[in-house]
Amino acid sequence: MGVEEEFLLVDAKTRQLSWQGPALLRAAPDTEGDLQTELTRCQVESATPVCTTASEVLEKLRELRGTLAAQARSRGLRLIASGTAPLHESAPPQLTNNPRYRRISEHAGALAMSSPCCGCHIHVGVPDRETGVQVINHLRPWLPVLLALSVNSPCSDGVDTGYQSWRSLSWSQWPSAGPPPRFTSHAAYEEAVRELLASGAALDRGMIYWDVRLSDEWPTVELRVCDVAPTAEEATLLAVLARALVTRAVHSTAPVPPLSHHALRAALWRAARDGVSGQGYDVHTGRLAPMSALVERLVEWTVPVLEQYGDLGYVESTLQRLARIGSGAARQRAALADGGLKGLVDMLSEQTEPIA
Repeated sequence: MGVEEEFLLVDAKTRQLSWQGPALLRAAPDTEGDLQTELTRCQVESATPVCTTASEVLEKLRELRGTLAAQARSRGLRLIASGTAPLHESAPPQLTNNPRYRRISEHAGALAMSSPCCGCHIHVGVPDRETGVQVINHLRPWLPVLLALSVNSPCSDGVDTGYQSWRSLSWSQWPSAGPPPRFTSHAAYEEAVRELLASGAALDRGMIYWDVRLSDEWPTVELRVCDVAPTAEEATLLAVLARALVTRAVHSTAPVPPLSHHALRAALWRAARDGVSGQGYDVHTGRLAPMSALVERLVEWTVPVLEQYGDLGYVESTLQRLARIGSGAARQRAALADGGLKGLVDMLSEQTEPIA
């Protein structure tokens, strides 16, 4: 498995977005893993190398966050892990000077110029692409639960949006984003990709923005439904749960759950609104249920794999901690109530940086 994290850069004094992302990355030292630019210059991205244990994921995430945070501090900036930019910005985000990004911006218009979104993308290895498509089908019902566990973007453009993951709502405006349909085969998956490319909804395969997709670069399924995690520990939780779900799906002989596209979209909307502390739409029963109960069901479903990899203790202890301190969105709202928007940004920068 591997984890990609997208971050925002803010000025340490004004807390406004900074456009120094590309310059910061050019000056960054070599590190195990990748540091990359994103569509807008206020964003930076990290990607771990291939990992096999929870401790290895956590170690690499801390190293990459530490490198980026140190580079940011040296320039009078701070690194923050938030799915959306909390403060109001007086001007649209500046685009990274990259031919592909310019092409996307010219084609997508205001979609590309809207407030930047930061997610956590998790890659899990699969034997082949046909198996990967069946894994996607089995993962679809769990996407709302993973989103609820990751909610970390209640504020955007200076206001509380009323959602716990505004990123997921904002990002879903892209025509190639959102939950994937159910596929009968890899050929059907490729036909859906072809239709998005032919229509111009996606300019290239990298713009297939489904919440879970096949990677074209690696032999993996890539989960893209989550907000960027507030801490490396929470990102590791998402990664080991994702691996457990994929592993169960690879070896499953059960039929693919008959989940309609509109029911899944409704469940994702509810997860974005309520997060882990409210009600979720139970796609198995068609009724609302406490999202905490749906999280428990996910853990119960994956216990055999979590025990196999030695991850169960980590999952249980991290979930217990989150039950005490609240989700990323809950902590953002608490910081907003205590210190306003600038206090919120300060809290985000403090929890983003790894514990020394």
